Amino acid sequence: MANPGELTHMDSQGRLKMVDVSEKEPTWREARAESFVSMNPETLRRISVGEIAKGNVFEAARLAGIMAAKRTWELIPLCHPLQLTGIEIEFLPLSDKNEVRISSKVKTMDRTGVEMEALVAVAIAALTIYDMCKAIDREMTIREARLIWKTGGKSGTFQRS
Repeated sequence: MANPGELTHMDSQGRLKMVDVSEKEPTWREARAESFVSMNPETLRRISVGEIAKGNVFEAARLAGIMAAKRTWELIPLCHPLQLTGIEIEFLPLSDKNEVRISSKVKTMDRTGVEMEALVAVAIAALTIYDMCKAIDREMTIREARLIWKTGGKSGTFQRS
């Protein structure tokens, strides 16, 4: 096992490698992430009342985030393919801030964590919101894709302060 702070995706000669998790026992793991999409007040209103020409923005973004989380291993070169057991994506319109908070929760019973899957889910959901609304608001801003909480594995539980 790697020492704390050691880069586990590099061998002794500095070459990239996929971490070998074959000797690890599967354990229950969960990660939660969030991201925000800031937009014009009219864009948020139109999303909320279903007036976006491309369709239901939140449902399209939810599906895109779920699909992306399942394919994280194809998007990020050194991620392991995982057997995900649950993916939830929620949207909270914050009209006082003219933004949408996107949150994800990803679960697995596997040998490595699901932090990247949770982060990919919110990032792709945010990009989908942008794509569906760009015709009326090109000033939207995607920000702060970040891990909120994770549990499982050798490193235990992390909670963002």
